Amino acid sequence: MNTVKSLFLFSLILLGVNGFTQTNKVIEFFPKGTVLHGNIPYNNNNLPKHLLDIYLPPNAKGKLPLVIFVHGGGWLVNDKYADMGYMRKTVAEIVNSGFALASIDYRFASDAIFPAQIQDCNRAVSFLVDNADKYGIDKNRIAVMGFSAGGHLASLMGLSKNNNIEAFFMPGTNRSFTFKAVVDFYGPAELILFPGSDDPKSPESILIGATPLSRPDLAKAASPVTYADKNDPPFLIIHGEKDDMVLPKHSQLLSSWLTVAGVQNELIIVKGAPHFGEMFDTDELRKKVISFLKGRLN
Repeated sequence: MNTVKSLFLFSLILLGVNGFTQTNKVIEFFPKGTVLHGNIPYNNNNLPKHLLDIYLPPNAKGKLPLVIFVHGGGWLVNDKYADMGYMRKTVAEIVNSGFALASIDYRFASDAIFPAQIQDCNRAVSFLVDNADKYGIDKNRIAVMGFSAGGHLASLMGLSKNNNIEAFFMPGTNRSFTFKAVVDFYGPAELILFPGSDDPKSPESILIGATPLSRPDLAKAASPVTYADKNDPPFLIIHGEKDDMVLPKHSQLLSSWLTVAGVQNELIIVKGAPHFGEMFDTDELRKKVISFLKGRLN
């Protein structure tokens, strides 16, 4: 995550079969009979980045626990189909296990700097809560899962919600929700930790509109570790040992802050794994993720 160029190359790999359009090309990853509600506007406007998809298990009965899926891409690229390509067995198992899955888009930092991204994520959750009955969702059983920049946003959602940060919500947004669990795949936890924290062209600088070193106040406000306290939900944190885009130190630091605060968390460092890829979709890790979600949402 040191250069914008690397992120665009990264996005090409991440998207793979998914493409750059809003046509759903990942439904084939899900169990046969999965019910798709696609391209739902969650903010009463026509912005393509204010859309979400809902995947429901076949023949679902009763209100379903919800897992919110937040894509990666350095806050600059990708869409709500990204990351599913190399995590296809995991997303299929989430739905197979009786969870609803909602994948959300959010504005890029090149279009709107932070806190626009967390505002969008929280607005999407608000929409899902407001429309829980319509889609058969249990608004009291919500977890959030994110990858890379999406891991940053998922962590930020889970950690900051109980702090009720005014700037993290759009005006008039329903805030009557909580997160029961967070699954963070290699998300940035502290912006100052990045080697590019003094580079104005780095993704983290574009995110906050200044280099983290020149504006540590903005960097602090956008860093998940800032909001760790005893009232936060349990975390499952997964990071690649050989990650050279978001160093494992990010997840190690987040886990340490959560432990100090008394928050239940587990950190898994995947031996030999890079920043993303099929090494995170193994049977062992998939079982960990599903067990964690079932333990907090069922």
